[in-house]
Amino acid sequence: MTSVMGLLEERETTARVRAEELREESERILAELADAEAVLERRVIARTELAEALAAPVEQ
Repeated sequence: MTSVMGLLEERETTARVRAEELREESERILAELADAEAVLERRVIARTELAEALAAPVEQ
């Protein structure tokens, strides 16, 4: 028969493992988010540069 203390320790271990899994997942997601934000920034710069180039007077 498992003791109450043993049951609590099992639950604690399960919670600790789940917390670590979520921590690792959050690190992966944050890295992916940083990559996506860098792509977005490049796209915004490209669009802004194009809009400025198209708006500039044509030199003859």
